[in-house]
Amino acid sequence: MQIDQVRTYLLQLQDAICRELSEEDGGADFIVDEWQREEGGGGRTRVLSGGAVLEKAGVNFSHVRGASLPPSATASRPEMAGRSYQALGVSLVIHPHNPYVPTSHANVRMFVAEKEGEAPIWWFGGGYDLTPYYGNREDCIGWHRVAAEACAPFGEDVYPRFKRWCDEYFYLRHRNEPRGIGGLFFDDLNEWGFDTCFAFMRSVGDSYIRAYRPIVQRRKETPYGDRERQFQLYRRGRYVEFNLVFDRGTLFGLQSGGRTEAILMSLPPLVRWEYDYHPEPGSAEAELTGYYLQDRDWLGDA
Repeated sequence: MQIDQVRTYLLQLQDAICRELSEEDGGADFIVDEWQREEGGGGRTRVLSGGAVLEKAGVNFSHVRGASLPPSATASRPEMAGRSYQALGVSLVIHPHNPYVPTSHANVRMFVAEKEGEAPIWWFGGGYDLTPYYGNREDCIGWHRVAAEACAPFGEDVYPRFKRWCDEYFYLRHRNEPRGIGGLFFDDLNEWGFDTCFAFMRSVGDSYIRAYRPIVQRRKETPYGDRERQFQLYRRGRYVEFNLVFDRGTLFGLQSGGRTEAILMSLPPLVRWEYDYHPEPGSAEAELTGYYLQDRDWLGDA
């Protein structure tokens, strides 16, 4: 198990993604905030705000250590209670200005739980998902095609399995709707051995920008007005609700005494709620939930 190799890859991935996002934005650069955690470890947060294309983009690297796992990590694994741990990963969320450019999220991570006299327990996790405000079939199909290509070398069942897991994970039970059109999600992955699991994490991490940047390029110049902007801000509320109520990474970070600014960088800069809102039937806004936020086989339907 080579934690240093994983760390090196994650830092390089953060560099590569920030470089491509800065190029695509063309109007702003990422600020860099390096931080240390009192209990152990630290990280490097990069944030771009008020760009020409990206309203807010956060790309965070962290490698933290702790003496005992928080409740969110042991709820389904009671045998790990009392173990020390290391958690390292890259997590990012992109909130564009233009409502026709979807929000996107990606995360790749490794976790190690250790106890003296026993073998370490390790696993990989991660994935990425897309949250459109005004859906587009070309974007959805292209996004899932890249995801499927990233999974293909690891088995025919990998993309369908992790696509389904993504659909199930990013679901707002109190709203009875998914957060977006999905992508990939995996966790607790150690069944293939370390080298193959690490290779899969790299394949997912490297494919994210190939899936997302073409969508930004196609949609960033689409004209929009206040109606679309207000709908985007309203739908961003769903993003906030999921991250603060359900997201495992957010809960783990807050419960483990992580750096709050880095943990909550995923939240959009502006958002609105409206009581009992329903879009006009037949409108583009109604099409989002009526067609796009449904259980779909985007590649089978292509």
